[in-house]
Amino acid sequence: MTTIAIVDYGSGNIFSVARALSAAAPNDRVILAQTPQAILDADRVVLPGQGAMPDCMRHLDESGLRDALITAARSKPLLGICVGEQMLFEASDEGNVPCLGLMPGRVRHFQGEGYKTTSDSHQQDGLQANARMTGPLKVPHIGWNRVHQSRSHPLWAGIPDGSYFYFVHSYFAQPSDPDQICGTSQYGQRFTSAVATANIFAVQCHPEKSADNGLQLFRNFAHWKP
Repeated sequence: MTTIAIVDYGSGNIFSVARALSAAAPNDRVILAQTPQAILDADRVVLPGQGAMPDCMRHLDESGLRDALITAARSKPLLGICVGEQMLFEASDEGNVPCLGLMPGRVRHFQGEGYKTTSDSHQQDGLQANARMTGPLKVPHIGWNRVHQSRSHPLWAGIPDGSYFYFVHSYFAQPSDPDQICGTSQYGQRFTSAVATANIFAVQCHPEKSADNGLQLFRNFAHWKP
């Protein structure tokens, strides 16, 4: 039986991820990995994330999971989600904090005249917001938005190009290597919403909140053989 470990470092929407993964891969064993050995023993690894980058990185260090995660990322199929995607890069503008450095690039903030920071959690997003709002787009970017597939990848199997996924974020990854960009979305600017290299695939969106498209992505990950 394949074991899929969700890295549990005290941050992230892990229970929703676990439920979605269990539904997408009912024959696999889905665990919450709270020890380095649990990550090292797993066949596949999921790195979720939610909240502020400095807190996420500190929790990852304090939990003792960082080194095991980096080791696993060298050979095991790894899926990063939201801040879990951002953590894969070298550094983030959020707190100017260093990240895992598994992929070259930096995490940037939505900023400029076209954006307005807000605490309103009931805002709309993406193409819908662009069509309706005459003023600045609200940050964080919350809601459904399209993901345009930059290139083919096994994790896109069965997911039409331009499909909607659910987003909640104020920052986005800016890879140094354009060949690692696997998907983009539009929110005032075109930003990277999916990246891939070797055995790593990561998305800015939340597959666990993205209905059938998210379940299909999890299903593809469970069967992926990089």
